[in-house]
Amino acid sequence: MMDVNRKSTKIVESWEKNKTRQTYTHIMTKNASVSYTWAFQRTNQASDVRQYVKDVARIYSITVSNAVDGVSSSCRVCALGAQPSSSACVPCPPGHYIDASTSQCTECPPNTYLMPHAAPGPDACKSCGPSSKSDKEHSLCYSDCHFTYTEGNATLTFDFSSLGPVGSLMNGPSFTSKGTKYFHHFNISICGGKGQLAVCTDNVTDLSITDSQREKEGPNAITTFICQSTIIPASGRGFHTALSSQSINLADTFVGATVDNNLEGISVTPDLFPKTSKKVPDVNFYYRSLETTSSCESGRSVVVTLRCNPDKSTTGELSVPSQCPAGTCDGCTFQFLWESSGACPTCTERDYHQIEGVCKGGNQDLLYVWNEPKLCMGGVPLPAKKTQTCEGIEFWIQLGAGLGAFTAVLLVSLTCYFWKKNKRLEYKYSRLVMSANKECEMPVADSCAVMEGENEADMEDEVVYTKPSLLGKLKAIASKRNGDNYENVQLNSAHSKTLVWS
Repeated sequence: MMDVNRKSTKIVESWEKNKTRQTYTHIMTKNASVSYTWAFQRTNQASDVRQYVKDVARIYSITVSNAVDGVSSSCRVCALGAQPSSSACVPCPPGHYIDASTSQCTECPPNTYLMPHAAPGPDACKSCGPSSKSDKEHSLCYSDCHFTYTEGNATLTFDFSSLGPVGSLMNGPSFTSKGTKYFHHFNISICGGKGQLAVCTDNVTDLSITDSQREKEGPNAITTFICQSTIIPASGRGFHTALSSQSINLADTFVGATVDNNLEGISVTPDLFPKTSKKVPDVNFYYRSLETTSSCESGRSVVVTLRCNPDKSTTGELSVPSQCPAGTCDGCTFQFLWESSGACPTCTERDYHQIEGVCKGGNQDLLYVWNEPKLCMGGVPLPAKKTQTCEGIEFWIQLGAGLGAFTAVLLVSLTCYFWKKNKRLEYKYSRLVMSANKECEMPVADSCAVMEGENEADMEDEVVYTKPSLLGKLKAIASKRNGDNYENVQLNSAHSKTLVWS
């Protein structure tokens, strides 16, 4: 157990059941007064005390290195001063490693960070992961809130700066064995370097420390990418304010950002969250903690999935898997889903389309609207409405209407012309018939020839005029002009005898 500045005691590491002889190393990362306590308990059941009475825990040796006013336990390679004759060791600036061949400090290459407690040489500088860059001191890698993804001919560019510097999530509630309610509070920072990291603070007061000493030492806080605190509400224990304690570091190293479900041994379980129907892929931010525990021998890891959701605000909403309300299913890998409209890619020319208006008076309006659903934020704005000249269909409509009207007038005129001409033909035909009837009025003959065997009494002849057709009328008119006027007269008798005069 570790007690920092007499404020709070927390368990650094614990072991259970049978363990063989081993070596454990704990690194103190800040200069503070620390006291360590080793505790051993055979069993927490009073009835089993006699059963485990022979169990022991042995500490063979304890070594503390790099202590102020301490002594050297071994020698290591150091950097010499800039002067050629100098043999004194000098500390290297931040982000520099010791070149064993020259014994000089050399700065790490760009987008690399200097691993702590690494052996001298260029291998001490480790490259940053995908979509990450290093700070000026080469002490850590971080995301600058920009991410680019290319699939085929389409390139998506993301800008996560609108999500804010730090996102917070409080899940629960949970209850202790005595019924005390508590929550797990997470602070998550996905963008920025040291100045924009998440902070978890313990506000539990140690009454043994004076107020002046407390103000001098400052609050007990953890600054990292992702941290977790246990919150006890004020109503739970009768306090005037909520208590924040047991702050732990979940992620102090940014591994990288990618759309893949695996990166450097850290995997995402897609089934923990509902699948998205959007065409925009999820972006996974991978983190790792260098602090190891007995349950997490490789340290803790965290995956924050950023999902484009236009229905959410720009700051969005954080959630944990419904199957694992504590944010983790095994205690070592934490997964979070951050849905936000700010997680959508920036808008480009592919995200809107053009609508052409009606051509009026030789001008046409061009409007631009977003594709539905809109899956982008910021970026290229919608172009303003434009007006362009056009060859409208009004001219062709007018031309067609004019041709139609002309055709209609022509047809009406032709109809009237032929109708009047037909009336004249009927009039001439009537005159022709009348004149033909007058010519047929011949003097009564003294006697008529009667064929032998015919009864004179039955010789009641009937004169029938047949009205010729229009073609016959035209032929009659043509015959009249040639001086050959005639009319057919058919005589039908009771004995089917016909006499024709012409």
